Amino acid sequence: MANFAELNETNETINVIVVAPEDFSVDGVENEEAAKDLLEGMYGHRRWVQTSYTGSIRGRYASIGSTYNEELDQFIEVKPFDSWVLNTTTGEWEAPSPMPASTSSDYPYWDEETVSWKTITVKYPEPGDKDYEEVVTP
Repeated sequence: MANFAELNETNETINVIVVAPEDFSVDGVENEEAAKDLLEGMYGHRRWVQTSYTGSIRGRYASIGSTYNEELDQFIEVKPFDSWVLNTTTGEWEAPSPMPASTSSDYPYWDEETVSWKTITVKYPEPGDKDYEEVVTP
């Protein structure tokens, strides 16, 4: 099965549908233009771009709200924060500074207000802590 993203006038993905390859193959080979012809006949427009769950077509699978960038021929996810910048090689949004490494109890998160990474520390309860419940299995 093949997947096609339906785009609005600004190239934002508004729907993703599945099309059987035999419905748009020409001489046994999948043909994206033939698929667009088929979809135009069904939906009345040609704003369709093929996408793939594996990311083998156009960088990543199109999701509702993602945008198809014609210049990069990739689907770009929604920008997570105003300060982040698009890496035009990878098609990924990147923070202005690299994310610090996480540990088993420290997890970094982006703070847009300060435009920096912060860390949250998770404290796991240990035997003897008031919130710790010992589970005994027979």
